[in-house]
Amino acid sequence: MIKPNGWRGSTVFLRFLAVLLWAVLLVSAPAQDAGEKASPVDPLPQDSGTAGLKDMLQRLHTTARLLHTTAHPDDEDGGLLTLESRGEGVTATLLTMNRGEGGQNKVGSNLFDVLGVVRTLELTQSDRYYGVNQRFTRVADFGFSKSLDETIQKWQGHDVALADIVRVIRTFRPDVVVSRFGGTERDGHGNHQASGILSREAFRAAADPNRFPEQIKEGLLAWQAKKFYVDNVCPFRSNECPDANWTVRLNTGEQSAALGMSYLQFAVQGLKHQQSQGVGNWTVDPGPHYSFYKLVDSVLPPSTDKNGHEKDFWDGIDTSLVGLAAKLGTEESKAPFLRPGLVQLQAKVDEATTAVEQEPRAAARPLVAGSEIVRGLIAQVKSSSLSDAARNQLLINLTEKEQQLEQATALAAGISLTVRFDGRLAPKPDDAFMAVPGESFLVTAELVTRQMGAKPAEIELDLPKGWSARRFGASRVDGRSICKFEITVPSDAEYTRPYLHRGDPETDSVYTIDDPRYATLPFPPAPVQAHAVYTIGGKQAVVHAVGMVAYQDENGSEAQRAIAVAPPFSIALEPATQVISTSHPGASDITVGIRSNVATNKPASLRLELPAGWSAEPKTQPVSFQTAGETKQFKFHVKPADLRESRHEVKAVLDYQGKTYDLGYTVVTRPDLDTFYYYQPAAQRVSIVDVKLPNGLKVGYIMGAGDAIPTVLQQVGVEVTMIPPEKLASEDLSRFSTVVLGIRAYDTQKDVIANNKKLLDYASSGGTLIVQYETGVGDFNGGHFTPYPAQLSRARVSVEDAPIEILKSEDPVFRYPNPITEKDFDGWVQERGLYFMGQWDSHFQPLLSSHDPGEDAQNGGLLKAQYGKGLYLYTGYAFFRQLPAGVPGAVRLYVNMLCQSASGGRQATASR
Repeated sequence: MIKPNGWRGSTVFLRFLAVLLWAVLLVSAPAQDAGEKASPVDPLPQDSGTAGLKDMLQRLHTTARLLHTTAHPDDEDGGLLTLESRGEGVTATLLTMNRGEGGQNKVGSNLFDVLGVVRTLELTQSDRYYGVNQRFTRVADFGFSKSLDETIQKWQGHDVALADIVRVIRTFRPDVVVSRFGGTERDGHGNHQASGILSREAFRAAADPNRFPEQIKEGLLAWQAKKFYVDNVCPFRSNECPDANWTVRLNTGEQSAALGMSYLQFAVQGLKHQQSQGVGNWTVDPGPHYSFYKLVDSVLPPSTDKNGHEKDFWDGIDTSLVGLAAKLGTEESKAPFLRPGLVQLQAKVDEATTAVEQEPRAAARPLVAGSEIVRGLIAQVKSSSLSDAARNQLLINLTEKEQQLEQATALAAGISLTVRFDGRLAPKPDDAFMAVPGESFLVTAELVTRQMGAKPAEIELDLPKGWSARRFGASRVDGRSICKFEITVPSDAEYTRPYLHRGDPETDSVYTIDDPRYATLPFPPAPVQAHAVYTIGGKQAVVHAVGMVAYQDENGSEAQRAIAVAPPFSIALEPATQVISTSHPGASDITVGIRSNVATNKPASLRLELPAGWSAEPKTQPVSFQTAGETKQFKFHVKPADLRESRHEVKAVLDYQGKTYDLGYTVVTRPDLDTFYYYQPAAQRVSIVDVKLPNGLKVGYIMGAGDAIPTVLQQVGVEVTMIPPEKLASEDLSRFSTVVLGIRAYDTQKDVIANNKKLLDYASSGGTLIVQYETGVGDFNGGHFTPYPAQLSRARVSVEDAPIEILKSEDPVFRYPNPITEKDFDGWVQERGLYFMGQWDSHFQPLLSSHDPGEDAQNGGLLKAQYGKGLYLYTGYAFFRQLPAGVPGAVRLYVNMLCQSASGGRQATASR
């Protein structure tokens, strides 16, 4: 388990390594037969049974360590990682600068930090296929950036991200670093360029103890990786590349017998889990697929041939087990035990590798003997006179081999350990059991020993400091050792939540680290863990597990996730953002939703904390719950002090047992993903907006990928009817003044494409049709969905405060029912817009112009065309971000677009 803060020296590396390895290896559950479909938390078939054993044996033969750096989730070279990890046994780590939280969500409406949790889960699921560990820095994706300078400025300068890359290098201590990007304009995105530049600088900075000396004071030691390569040096998706551009060429299209497909194809199977990125349908044809890498820095003598090429990344680097001794150089004499011990270890690994081809279980004995050798070497290294640098490097490698041997032994022997919460099967993910500080719960641990001669010892729980457990009900039957534990969670236990946060996700581009123990990890490790010691041939081995809880996923299948800690109450104000018109007649309803993780009849009281002068009715409400997992809603009528345009915050607080609770969490999961939790204050942002509406405005809204625009429109008084895409064919559109297609409707809803003629006929008959941004440029242009010729582009304005020019100030869009000026574009968040039209015929009128610094004007962000008796509008402006953020000018402009019906809407009386 993780030790308390205050460890220094060599133990920092072991602490960090333990978190790194067990975060990947602990959720092992029972072994599966290869070919059985794996759940999101069970091992893949390729990592189970004999297939998993062979993979682990391959890893035991090498000490090669590779770090791959990228900017965002889905930037990674998955083929490279899979080939190196699964094809060569390399220990590989993927360092992704940010979590993609500023991107678009192609499967839902979650944005900002909730999207960051989704994409972290997606990426770590991809990592299981690549066979790698995952790391992040603390900088955030703040949206598309065209400029390196903007990226560095948003990331609070050069050193924030650089320090984290250096930290990863000093802890992981790779031999080779491969950057996805080279740091040039060829990389495109400003985040990409920054990733390339900072990765290259970190290659040398990590070896300089004068750079980021605070890390050295923590106990980390400087580390010089041997070689630094860059990707993206040849034409994208091309198997041809000029000789001068590359040093190493890898065929990621090589077939793998173990995987049943090529390394690249297997990587794409993992990449498909990144559904929020829109890659769920990607495929790769069999056959050669070459990736090219350029060596741009090295501390080794040249190892290239006459053409400047290397066979692979490892030319000139000894990656053998025995090579660990040679790497000590003159210090090898301080550890005379090391080389003989490594020779013995290699012999045991070789013996197991030979045995597995005849009888996999026969590999268990040499493997458990190898574990004994490694444990002895670790003890001797710790007590040796080696320098700190030499000792730490050896301990990292030997500790990793110890863990690989333990996992390989369990696979060979058919040993498994499970720990599971004793309780009902929750009917849905949100209802799964959550441990609560100050409460107790029961788990059942089961150790299965299928290996003849394997002798189990007692199962032990590994719990955080302050936790306690009582063992009872132990039994052993037919190779199964079962016992129960009552676990008591201390009252000050930490919640299972991200270890970092942003004060304002819409504006902050760097996270604050709340718990530095977990810095750079995807998430903190699970709190309930266990291990069991068993013996084979008189030699000890260990198997590990994570405490799990079962539930039914949204498909009705049984799933499980790690036991997590949560507050007794999760509190959320619904909706999270409220936009109120200055013409609102009176009080607004605020609903407070509370989920209880405890059953209690003890007094609890719910109240709102309001801005000065505001009032709520009732002032407080009593709260009680009969069962854990119960959810209730409480309504308050809230009256603002006045209705001048302004912004406020309303908070909910629950008083219970002398403590106050003011947090809520969201369970973030999917059937193909693991689970984690997003926490936020129990608060509602209130924007009072001066916006007028005409009488009789009726809007039909067809959701695309998911957005919160309809909710905001309803809040300001627009009558919005949601039209399910599958019912579009039979819907009477004539009853609506305006029909709106949600973001990426053509990208995500086949029924919208099938009924495009109906939508255009609606406009031609006198309605107003508004189409919001699309991302499938080729499909959109090829589909000819617009009433007149127009070509969608990928043009965007990424700077949220970029200047705006109103091209036709006399147009009704800027006059009715709300006067619009350039001041209405103040306070926008993240970006102006994206996927503007690039070309259009004379029927379209461009209404707005904007551009990023140093670029030409982009006029295709808002186009309007008269079509028959009605109107057609295309907008790429990012209303899907602005309206939920309560940006007043964006609300007014959007309402104006809704009110442009050519059938008389402009003559209607503005009522609100």
